[in-house]
Amino acid sequence: MKNILSCAVLFLLVVVAYPGVVEESQSDTISKLQVFQRTLKLMGSRFDLTVVAENQAKGEEYLDMAIAEITRIERLISSWDPNSQTSMINKNAGVAPVKVDRELFNLIERAIKISKLTQGAFDISYASMDRIWKFDGSVMEMPSEEAIKQSVAKVGYQNIEMDPENSTVFLKKEGMKIGFGAIGKGYAADMAKALLLKNGVFSGIINASGDLNAWGTQPDGKDWMVAIVNPLNKEKVFSWLPVRDQAVVTSGNYEKFIILNGERYTHIIDPRTGYPSKGVRSATIFTKNAELADALATSIFVMGVETGVDFVNQLKGVECIIVDDDNKIITSENITLKGIENQSK
Repeated sequence: MKNILSCAVLFLLVVVAYPGVVEESQSDTISKLQVFQRTLKLMGSRFDLTVVAENQAKGEEYLDMAIAEITRIERLISSWDPNSQTSMINKNAGVAPVKVDRELFNLIERAIKISKLTQGAFDISYASMDRIWKFDGSVMEMPSEEAIKQSVAKVGYQNIEMDPENSTVFLKKEGMKIGFGAIGKGYAADMAKALLLKNGVFSGIINASGDLNAWGTQPDGKDWMVAIVNPLNKEKVFSWLPVRDQAVVTSGNYEKFIILNGERYTHIIDPRTGYPSKGVRSATIFTKNAELADALATSIFVMGVETGVDFVNQLKGVECIIVDDDNKIITSENITLKGIENQSK
């Protein structure tokens, strides 16, 4: 593992599209490609949408298209919407299976596979946890062992019963819940990208509050750039990384934490134990789709530095960069800080 003992850095996704226009001649026709962007709140989070198009009308049409797709997905997977299929699954926990759209069925099925792959460090049924930890300064002592144990009594992806033939989902335990907080925005970014590609948008970025999927290049042929900023001074950029046809997801945990008995506990809870994760301040995952990267970034927090890096090193096409609690940077074996620029090309 590689340590950098200079200033602490956190990997935040701040995408800069350099405004520009490029002219192309095709059968005596000149088309001007431009960057069009929109920022808005979707799925309870900030979304920064970027597309490349030949004119403003097309650019706005593509942005509207992406927003409509993300909104559709939110209606499908939201546990806050009492009428969503996800809410119906949760309401019928321990009662009866619920028939769902094949899209949602497949998403839950993939989430269960990731849950198995990470041995429960990621668990789609994390929503079943009792909220006994608070990170607003009000917690002054550790909850009891029994309270912590009981807080995860209903968590367990093993208790999700999937029926492919009937497209039904059944949560076996009453009070059990599923949620997409650690995978939903990544999935939305992937789906919006896929829809735009299908409609001829050959270049763009979907950035869902740090769950990013980028494809193509800027109009001048340059890669999209992702900023690495210093968490101690977010106005300063530590480095820039080019991103092409790649998803990059960063989970940062440097603001929500508590200190108990001299130890630092973050707000990401291990769904297997009920205890807050320790040791990781920031985890950045590089891979081909944001859904997987989203889930893995959360998993790394729970696994810890050594186990997390070892885990990523066994996955094909996945790389990570971790900032630990001592502000040291650790990377997976196939990249170094200098090598990051090459891996996305």
